[in-house]
Amino acid sequence: MKIGMAGQLHVMFFLVNVYVLIVLSVVSSVRAKDYISAVGDPGMRRDGLRLGFEAWNFCNEVGEEAPGMGSPRAADCFDLSTKVTKYQKHKISTQSSSLEHKVSEAVNKLGVGTSFPGLKPIAVNNTDLYAAEKEKYLGSLCEVEDTPSPWQFWMVMLKNGNYDTTSGLCPKNGEKVPPFKPGRFPCFGHGCMNQPILSHQPTQLLNGGTMKGSFRGTYDLGADFSGGLDGISFYEVAWEKKLGAGGWAFRHKLKTSKKYPWLMLYLRADATQGFSGGYHYDTRGMLKTGKMNLSVNCLLCAAIFPDDTKLTRLVVLQLPESPNFKVKLTLDIKSGGGPKSQFYLSDIGSCWKNDGRACDGDVLTDVTRYSEMIINPETQAWCSPSSVTNCPPYHITPNNIKIYRNDTHNFPYGAYHYYCAPGNAQHLPEQVDRCDPYSNPQAQEIVQLLPHPIWAEYGYPTKKGEGWVGDARTWELDVGGLSKRLYFYQDPGSHPARRIWTSIDTGTEIFVSNKDEVAEWILSDFDVLLT
Repeated sequence: MKIGMAGQLHVMFFLVNVYVLIVLSVVSSVRAKDYISAVGDPGMRRDGLRLGFEAWNFCNEVGEEAPGMGSPRAADCFDLSTKVTKYQKHKISTQSSSLEHKVSEAVNKLGVGTSFPGLKPIAVNNTDLYAAEKEKYLGSLCEVEDTPSPWQFWMVMLKNGNYDTTSGLCPKNGEKVPPFKPGRFPCFGHGCMNQPILSHQPTQLLNGGTMKGSFRGTYDLGADFSGGLDGISFYEVAWEKKLGAGGWAFRHKLKTSKKYPWLMLYLRADATQGFSGGYHYDTRGMLKTGKMNLSVNCLLCAAIFPDDTKLTRLVVLQLPESPNFKVKLTLDIKSGGGPKSQFYLSDIGSCWKNDGRACDGDVLTDVTRYSEMIINPETQAWCSPSSVTNCPPYHITPNNIKIYRNDTHNFPYGAYHYYCAPGNAQHLPEQVDRCDPYSNPQAQEIVQLLPHPIWAEYGYPTKKGEGWVGDARTWELDVGGLSKRLYFYQDPGSHPARRIWTSIDTGTEIFVSNKDEVAEWILSDFDVLLT
């Protein structure tokens, strides 16, 4: 069908006007703020908390549920209910508030073999699929209707780095492989990949108007805590807020042990649908996701103006996309977790194929992409002139000058802890390390950064110790601008991938500690600002 120029202009005029109306609606939904937030709860200030919990094994699956714990997915979600009591004799009234929880403890304890609304028959007796379906079910109970799309919860993510290589549970770059001899990864023997014990204290409204709750537990099944935590792994996320004032403060604690030396704990803002970082199932979260109800018009727009990507994208509601977003947060680190603690001030994750196409669930061709800023001053740069295999092939400055890693006078080696390329990449330059092929359900690419003056323009720390223990700060990080200029692998000649980020988090990865280590920190004011 051919459309004349006048018809094209009418269509364009219509689309632009509809777009403007929708944008105005979105802007009004953020009320007095002078920006548009990508998260459902900007700055963590909403009284009615929405918080999820998930635990992963080494390859981001479940494997086997912990005894009596059910599937390792849970939620603490509630709304405020206000009751007004009038006393006509004295012509006065009183007001009281209470919390109406959306998720019961019976639901939080649901485990494989037990049905719930919407559970697919194929998932009933499959621990991995069951957990993915349970997350969606919890999301449906917690979901908040919003403009332009609903959202579900912040996500506490806990991961155990033990891998029993004799189990054959984890694929290699997405491909099923047979078991192999132990020794490469930490594991004390059969059962080392277990899921944790979870104790949930549902949020309570205390006298004085303070709301408090927590998730806590251990990986040591049957552990005796009467003598303290010596030799025992432990995790805790406790939250607190004054009713009607301020924002939520999330206090985190993570402790490793000899049996569990590699543990990870993050608070994540994940996409509300699709794939989030490292997760190859349909996710639920805080980053509002979706498309305007104009997809037909968008297709028409693309047909009329095939070379005009801006018009094509007018009616698409976007997740954070490089370079157009910033991350704001307040971080107070009380204890760093020792020299092996890779504490991430900002960790972003997404997924796209090596040819630039968006991921579609094919674990053989999908690739998880990560970029992480490590602020532990004890973390050294593995990237150096003598170890270029640990460096990205080049660095791009804020004014878009490309510096190759063999330029020893100008390449900022100290700005990079480690770079590794996807294990399924077919056209890598020489001397590039490939990422661990087992710790994700598919191939992965990781760019790990360190404080350095080269990052100053993006608001990141410029020297060791900034933002560390005793230096609590509120950060506004130009994560979008920086991530636009980072090197990520793509097949030669392929169309550049849109760097759309489906997970943004803060927390630590204590990487195979030599002794019991403890990290403790408080996170608040988290927001993702679309610029």
